[in-house]
Amino acid sequence: MTQGATKSIGHVVRAPKTAELIAGHIRREIVRGDLREGDTLAPELTLMEQFGVSRPTLREAFRILETESLITVRRGARGGAQVTAPHLSVAARYVGLLLQVQGVTITDVYEARTELEPVCARLLAERRTEQDVADLRASVADLDDLVKNGGSPLPKPEAWAELSRRFHELIMERSGNRTMAVQGGVLDDIIATHFRITVARGAGNPDSLRTFRRTVRSYTKLVDLVEAKDGPGAEAHWREHMEVAGRILLRDGMNTTPVVDLFT
Repeated sequence: MTQGATKSIGHVVRAPKTAELIAGHIRREIVRGDLREGDTLAPELTLMEQFGVSRPTLREAFRILETESLITVRRGARGGAQVTAPHLSVAARYVGLLLQVQGVTITDVYEARTELEPVCARLLAERRTEQDVADLRASVADLDDLVKNGGSPLPKPEAWAELSRRFHELIMERSGNRTMAVQGGVLDDIIATHFRITVARGAGNPDSLRTFRRTVRSYTKLVDLVEAKDGPGAEAHWREHMEVAGRILLRDGMNTTPVVDLFT
């Protein structure tokens, strides 16, 4: 049996390293709110004394927390470890890597998104505030302006992809369910990468402008349903929208594209 490991019911269980225990202690302080974004941790010498460890062990704990994007460490006389807010992109990278390793296709990701977003649309309609409606309408207005003033068929596919992504983000963010919002956000990087590729491919198609106009009308209808607090109507409309959009975005053989191919 290796050092630092114990045996339990036939399994070898590795005892946590000291650096991992220190990282766990600081992580819990951040999660509980005892340490907030922008706070600076105590000086290294103070922490070494507090935990009874050497500088290399403390710095190993810092590296663990840096990998999790929970702190940033600056070296030098004015350096130190500063707390940073956990960002969704960290989870997205790991989940994206897991999906790539498993050979998941973009269709699989879209299927999950199509189940998630309509539910968020219903919750948004049932819980919406006046600010939610205003922000959604502003997002649609930006898209409409791009369609009307962007030329024909659409010379700025990247701008369209980013503005459309923001509308989808608002649906999830304002649904009031943080768990589903985080789940949707984790899938967002994969969806956004594929969406940019697809929009760029279709931007030169004369029929694409009609598609973009129909999309703006569909977005507008959803906002109307949200404003009316019609939860079932919002969910039904958005499910239909997602299914139609999926058929367009997954054509030309993209439906069988492995997720890994989007990042290579």
